[in-house]
Amino acid sequence: MTLPNDNMTREMLAAQAHIHSNGRAMILSDWVNALPINNNAKTLNYIFRLMCILTHGRFFNQTKLKEEEGYLLTPASRLLLKDEPLSQVSFVQMELDPNVMDPSHLLSKWIKNSADPSTPFSIAHGKAIFECDEKDPKLNLQFNEAMASDSRLVISVVIENCKGVFEGLKSLVDVGGGIGIVAKVIADTFLQMNCIVFDLPHVIEGCEGSKILSYVRGNMLKFIPSADAILLKERNQQDWAKLFSSAGFSDYSIIPMLGLRSIIEVFP
Repeated sequence: MTLPNDNMTREMLAAQAHIHSNGRAMILSDWVNALPINNNAKTLNYIFRLMCILTHGRFFNQTKLKEEEGYLLTPASRLLLKDEPLSQVSFVQMELDPNVMDPSHLLSKWIKNSADPSTPFSIAHGKAIFECDEKDPKLNLQFNEAMASDSRLVISVVIENCKGVFEGLKSLVDVGGGIGIVAKVIADTFLQMNCIVFDLPHVIEGCEGSKILSYVRGNMLKFIPSADAILLKERNQQDWAKLFSSAGFSDYSIIPMLGLRSIIEVFP
């Protein structure tokens, strides 16, 4: 499996970088001149239309400069700068790759075939994305970097708003924790806690632990190391309710945090 649109995606993300490096608002004509595209009246008109949509979506702020439209970055578009601490460039590059985008055209086929428990991705490529990652080092690296960028953003919000959830814990397992971004932040913030990153062998290959952070290879469907707290993903509220009931807990509380992410507290 190849990654055919690396250059195209880099060019798309270069737009924010030009405004950022300029240090101030840029008029549309100067901005287009800085991009690797044909600069003519028709192109300028098309780019202006595109910028109207992106401004409406709050990816850019609009202002008047030299009687022309000028544009400034917003917090959302700053996330597409490579050097930003919480940059989402890697995540966007993965999402825009045809290998990931193409399966979206198979949603109808996937939904109609109720007897097939697979995903649109496996229908398009003949195997699950984790199986593709295992066989393709470049795709595996791209996927890990994408998950790492997303994790940096999420854990920064969790630590800022839910710090009390982790206080007093002695151990934590991040199930499917990738290369360990989340666990590293938690371990560095709560020095009394021993953190374990639990993931497939090819995902954590080459990762190095420390006195309070270790990597354990395994399959979450077969075994999960025990700890005071466990980070789990990819379940809805009904799945969680069934899981907690089967485990013997009497009740639970779900606190939404960021998008689909939540803090869940369970009671004996």
